[in-house]
Amino acid sequence: MKAIVCKERNQLKAVELPEPVLAPGSAEAIVSIRRIGICGTDLHAYRGNQPFFTYPRVLGHELSGIVEQVGDQVRGLRPGDQVAVIPYLECGACIACRNGKTNCCTNMQVLGVHTDGGMRERIAVPADHLLVTDGLTLDQAAILEPLSIGAHAVRRSGLRQGETVLVIGAGPIGLGVMLLAKRAGARVIAMDIHDERLDFCGRWARTDHTMNGLHSPVEQLEALTGGELPTVVFDATGNARSMTTAFSYAAHGGRLVYVGLVKADITFSDPDFHKRELTLLGSRNATREDFEQVMAAFREGLVDAEAFITHRAPFDEVIERFEDWLKPESKVIKAVVELE
Repeated sequence: MKAIVCKERNQLKAVELPEPVLAPGSAEAIVSIRRIGICGTDLHAYRGNQPFFTYPRVLGHELSGIVEQVGDQVRGLRPGDQVAVIPYLECGACIACRNGKTNCCTNMQVLGVHTDGGMRERIAVPADHLLVTDGLTLDQAAILEPLSIGAHAVRRSGLRQGETVLVIGAGPIGLGVMLLAKRAGARVIAMDIHDERLDFCGRWARTDHTMNGLHSPVEQLEALTGGELPTVVFDATGNARSMTTAFSYAAHGGRLVYVGLVKADITFSDPDFHKRELTLLGSRNATREDFEQVMAAFREGLVDAEAFITHRAPFDEVIERFEDWLKPESKVIKAVVELE
């Protein structure tokens, strides 16, 4: 079968891989991949900036498709079912897994990062990592994963209805945080350095306010909050400078949630951190509960997948399109690869 491998930095190659096979007594299913979302992880891996990554690697973890075969031990799943993939393969035995935090398993294997992903025609996946997506389109099912990261960050923050939230970064993950924070009843402020992206936040995520971070951000936030600043700040930039500066945007007693990931050290002023009694949280991946929250948001009509997906390419054109998707002038929000 056809597949695309990231051989090394800045190099994708079309290859032929063996077909997946289910062993006797298997609890896996073989999925025919129909949609592959391209995300920041894929782009960073391609450029050599992704932590926890080794080459060569089949990319792709934002996946939807159709079940072709199911193993002998699989229940509740049939050939022909449309599914989305939960790409975080946890061990089930470590301290995180035993405490229900499978999203940060100590032995985590994320498809397309630690182990080969879904940028291929078919893949075998543990059946308990598949979600039947009846009533959703293949496009909607493919973008469940990035939006679920936003849902997890919102849940991780302990967000309460009526709180004022700042979301820094208007990429796909930040947009998901904005949308799910609004769904949870927050007043949401979006910050980015690109006015066009900020306009999209207002239309797509229905944010209450937008602000350009290049223009006196603290003063803007004080004006919007009566001088008190937001009680929850999410940084979804994956940018070390932004993540460092984000400490100054949170209210006394507030929470700062790092949703983005950067291959760098972050430092902060301990006196200021202590004075404000801030809570610093990391938010990694998502759980089935978060996927189900996003599915509910789709069914409530809150998510415009058509506007979110700005670029498309057939599987055979991915390699030639990939470099273009990296360019700021391409204005990519979400690129999706199509297989039929």
